Amino acid sequence: MQKVAFNFFATDKAVQEVIRIAQENNITEPILRIRVVPGGCSGFQYAMGFDDTIEEGDHVFEFGGLRIAIDQFSMPYVNNAELDYVMDFMGGGFTIRNPNVSGSCGCGSSFSCG
Repeated sequence: MQKVAFNFFATDKAVQEVIRIAQENNITEPILRIRVVPGGCSGFQYAMGFDDTIEEGDHVFEFGGLRIAIDQFSMPYVNNAELDYVMDFMGGGFTIRNPNVSGSCGCGSSFSCG
């Protein structure tokens, strides 16, 4: 069986914002866990939050002192995706640019992969 190589990317803005939030919450060695979970009207949603541990089978990516952990189930859905932090007139927030998405719901909170 051939091993599949996975990639995940994060912009400098996203890394800086996650580290800023971690510092505000006294988290000295941040691990950001990104997951894909079933839900929403299109089938899947993203979930993000800080974690204390790296689990066996996690794919771990490091960007400027920030470790991002993605579990085995989620990784194929976010392969080659990019985490960004975007500021606009309506405020700011994290977004994931995902080349695997084939559709999303009208409100933008869930997606499907084709």
